[in-house]
Amino acid sequence: MPRLSSLPAAALAPVLMLLLAGAQSPVPPPVPGGLVGTLEPGTYNCELAGDASGPIRVAAKDFDFTVIHGSSYRAGGSRGSYLLAGDVVTMTGGKLRGLKLHRISTGFLRQIVSGGSDGEMRCVLDTSTKR
Repeated sequence: MPRLSSLPAAALAPVLMLLLAGAQSPVPPPVPGGLVGTLEPGTYNCELAGDASGPIRVAAKDFDFTVIHGSSYRAGGSRGSYLLAGDVVTMTGGKLRGLKLHRISTGFLRQIVSGGSDGEMRCVLDTSTKR
């Protein structure tokens, strides 16, 4: 087996380029949809806007959920999972599977309706029950 010092420089150039390229550790491209994250743990109460002749808000309790830890939530007595990519939350398993929410700010979400726009329903982190 030849020693590296006995090889011509032209033969070593590709090897050196590969070694140097690996040492630079380029930043991987972002995930489609944005960086992956998690929601603040706690209970999110969902509601619809009321009207001038009645209550200010109308509870949408069928959509309430509690973020347990990481990307797990509990709703209606069962456990599910969600994906937060950028500012879009997609319920990927459990009772709310398929529901998409737009994270407006920490603890404030709005339902995404067909067409991709924000809908009427909003879900707000209940700070009185926050873990």
